[in-house]
Amino acid sequence: MEIKGIHHVSSITANAKNNYHFYTEILGMRLVKKTINQDDPSVYHLFYADEAGNPGTDFTFFEIPNAGHTYPGSGSISTTSLRVPNDDALEYWLERLQKYNVDHDGITEQYGRKILQFRDPEGQRLSFVSDENNQGIAGGKAWNKSPVPLEKGIKGLGPVKLTVKDPQPTEQVLTELLTFKKAGSYSSVTGGKEDTLVFTTGEGGTGAEIHLEISPDLPRERPGRGSVHHVAFRVDNEEELAIWKDRVREARIPNSGLVDRYYFQSLYFREPNGILFELATDGPGFATDEDIDHLGESLALPPFFENQREKIEAKLKPLDTTRPHS
Repeated sequence: MEIKGIHHVSSITANAKNNYHFYTEILGMRLVKKTINQDDPSVYHLFYADEAGNPGTDFTFFEIPNAGHTYPGSGSISTTSLRVPNDDALEYWLERLQKYNVDHDGITEQYGRKILQFRDPEGQRLSFVSDENNQGIAGGKAWNKSPVPLEKGIKGLGPVKLTVKDPQPTEQVLTELLTFKKAGSYSSVTGGKEDTLVFTTGEGGTGAEIHLEISPDLPRERPGRGSVHHVAFRVDNEEELAIWKDRVREARIPNSGLVDRYYFQSLYFREPNGILFELATDGPGFATDEDIDHLGESLALPPFFENQREKIEAKLKPLDTTRPHS
């Protein structure tokens, strides 16, 4: 029984309409589900992914309209990576980011891979990572109706970076409770000391890594718009998730118990540095309640919210997700 890799990353936006524009029109990802935050049905939960919303490709956003500014720091998920097919794709993305005036750091190298770090309009910390030499878990398939050419498109989530003051408690959870193994380290700044530890699980590679950055002097992050809420790891099925629930309980880590998110089953807990982890099943997936060709075009509600649809829709700001792509 092994964690297979990254399942999804969930972040915070203050404006669903602008967020939808950036991730679909600029980054060319597919909106595979327009639904609600199940813990606060008055706001949207948007899921961007590959063509079918395969696990390991979902980058999701809770809309919190009054979310304040993020003050980056420790105890945080500090960078989300997006996988692209190869080094040539990074050159395409560099030009595209410049065309749309997206804040970026140029193409650099990290842990033997070429990367391109950038920020979305709310300061969300992002990085394209090249799959040129990836030997691990396969990526998804870019959407064929994207404004971005298929051969340059985003294939899923890459390494997720956590920033902590003290790595030991987080490392212990990753390696002793979960199934990650320490695979190496690198420096986050050119010529600096190696301050980032790399952990891998499952088949390994870009879709199965956690990068743990050690920053003992940073104050704790104050999250807001542009911050990450949690990272989820892939579990094969519900039976395995139930076993994981018992393991987390035996480790005396407070947890949510099993939570039915309809599109997948979940278990949430915080590791000792305060970062929220989720374990999520690979299925049943996003085509459960919508035709695969029309994912994300209308408001999808899990069956246990359907009787509240009228009330929910009355509170949500209209968000047109059916318009043709440029």
